[in-house]
Formats: sequence, C-alpha cells, structure tokens
Amino acid sequence: MANLYRGLRQLNLFFVALSFFTRLPIPSWVVIDAEKLNKSSRFFGVVGLVIGLISALVFWLVQLILPASIAVLVAMVVGVIATGGFHEDGLADTADGFGGGWSVEEKLLIMKDSRLGSYGALAIGLALLLKWQLLVELALYSPMAAISGFIVAHTLSRVVAASLIFSEKYVRDDSGKSKPLAQHQSLNDLFILLASGIFVLLWLNGFAAFALFIILWGVRFLLGSLFRGQIGGYTGDTLGAAQQVSEIVCYLVILAVGLS
Repeated sequence: MANLYRGLRQLNLFFVALSFFTRLPIPSWVVIDAEKLNKSSRFFGVVGLVIGLISALVFWLVQLILPASIAVLVAMVVGVIATGGFHEDGLADTADGFGGGWSVEEKLLIMKDSRLGSYGALAIGLALLLKWQLLVELALYSPMAAISGFIVAHTLSRVVAASLIFSEKYVRDDSGKSKPLAQHQSLNDLFILLASGIFVLLWLNGFAAFALFIILWGVRFLLGSLFRGQIGGYTGDTLGAAQQVSEIVCYLVILAVGLS
C-alpha cells in the first residue's frame, strides 16, 4: 500500500510538471499547490521527453509523404502548440529585458511586459530559424538523426534549465503576467532531474553523449553567470531562455559530432 501511495504521489508530481509546461490535458484528480510545484521540477526533463517524443512522431509521419524540411516545420509547430510557446515567450522577454533595460529593476519590469520588443522579436525569429535549419540538416543526414535530435534536445534542454533552480537565486517577479514558478529544488529532486538527462544520453553513441554532457555543463555555467550578472538570479523567463539556448546547442553538437 505504501508503494502504491508513493507511486501515485510521483505521478501527481509529473502531471503537475506537465500542466505547468504544456497545454496537454491532465487528470482531474491531480492536486497542484506550491509545494508540489517545487517538487515537480524533478520531472521537467521527463516533460521534455514527452514533447520530444510527440515532435519526433509527427516528424516521422509527415516525412513519409512530404519533404524533410516540411516535416521538420510541422513537427516544430506541433511542439510549440503543445507547450503554448512557453519557452519561446521566455526567450523573447529575456532578450527584451536584457537588451532594453539598464538597471535590474528596469530589466525585470520590461520582462513582465506582455508586449514584444525588437530584441525579443529578433531572438524568437533567429532561434526558430536556426532550429529549423539544424533539424533539416539532421533530417537530410537521416530521418533517425532528426528523431534523435528532437528527443535528446527537448529533454536535455529542460534538464539544464531546471537545474538552475538548484543553484541560482529566484528573483521574485510574481506580479503581472508571471505564472507561479518552482523556487526551490532539493538535492534529491536534482538527482532525479539529472537521471532523466542521463537516460536520454544513452540514445547517442559514446562520444556524442560525452561531448553533449560536457558542453551543456559549460552552457549551464555561462547562462547562470549571465543571469546573475544581469538580474542577480533567475526568473521563469530566463529559464525559458535557457531551455531555448540549450536546445539549439544540442542540435549543433549532435550535428557536429555525428550519431554513428
């Protein structure tokens, strides 16, 4: 009975994470509160795996009847719809805030603004274009390469972003359009989060997995330093930006080192 209870508790946490990062439906019995939101960060990587699998499946089906470039685009659109553009919005707000504000207060105020600025528009446009081009190149290498890219990048990018909760300070900006956000992460939560990342690394060959592991740790260090220097910590928007940057880095590394 105790094992069943623990299993249901973990399942509840997963659905909390899924409800926060996607627009996918969850069961009505799921309980969501601040404590569960904090603990659900352990499953942010698993949510990325779900999105990656959905995108990969859509790509595989579409590429059977249409060119690879179109299949990649459709898969990307489905991924954005599934997440509600949550991370892309964070990238845009972060770019606007960091690019347009001088003080910490100004940057945080700009990041809360729902309007899209020039820095944000450029960031979203360039990020989507770069992801599309990299995935097309992977697809031209082989359909399986693109499938691996979707699965690995969506998972690992969320592991990198969520791991910042453990080491960085949350900069409160709870007013305005901001959603509630996990503000604390235990060591146990971090280990479970990292385990989901290690699991998907097994999808790649040894050298590619090792290169991606090392490079993403470097990206995480640089992003953490950037966020501390700009606003003294992280917000939901900067975690979204971290996910987008890490996703692009994953595609770059996989394309550079190969899959065989």
